[in-house]
Amino acid sequence: MSDPRDYKIDIASLTPTANPARVARPFLSVQFDCCKTYLRIYKNAAGNAYEGRCPRCLRPVSFAVGDGGTDCRSFIVR
Repeated sequence: MSDPRDYKIDIASLTPTANPARVARPFLSVQFDCCKTYLRIYKNAAGNAYEGRCPRCLRPVSFAVGDGGTDCRSFIVR
């Protein structure tokens, strides 16, 4: 059977490439009890704390990064 199309696509050569702009950033999962909302908060520019705010009432929260901390990645802020 002949192919009437005038082009052929080689899909074997198409491999997904990693996007260098999308680097995994560490985050904490935070449940804000004040407004019953969830948010990911990321490290600040200095890298010494995770900082964020409740998306509804804008209550600030900060988690310090350092020795003697915790391995926990999710928190409830009351």
